[in-house]
Amino acid sequence: MNRATFEITKESWLTTRGDCVVAVGASKGAMDLEDGFKRVARSEGAKISVLFEVDGFREEATGCGGPGLSLEHRTDLVARKGGYVCGRTLMIWSDKAACDFSREFVHTIQDPRKRIRISLIAEF
Repeated sequence: MNRATFEITKESWLTTRGDCVVAVGASKGAMDLEDGFKRVARSEGAKISVLFEVDGFREEATGCGGPGLSLEHRTDLVARKGGYVCGRTLMIWSDKAACDFSREFVHTIQDPRKRIRISLIAEF
């Protein structure tokens, strides 16, 4: 499991090298996020939270936004433990990467029949 990032993608499949992908078939990529969310996420000092819910499991990751976020990628949202920013970056300085999710959660989301509810929250 990836130690630096986790990813959510609109793509319907992933390669075996995709060790950071937490969800496929998402309804939104970075460019699809609401303007209000983007405005807040790009604010200096913004806090971003990502909440995952599936089959009674709940995982949350928090990190930072900031003026450097372009949020322009067509298919992907990536949370990063570091400060690197590109069009796919949803948040930086995340408190979690793919390797930090509970093993029970990871096992559950590996079932392609499962649907994950993902909530994104941006606040000052």
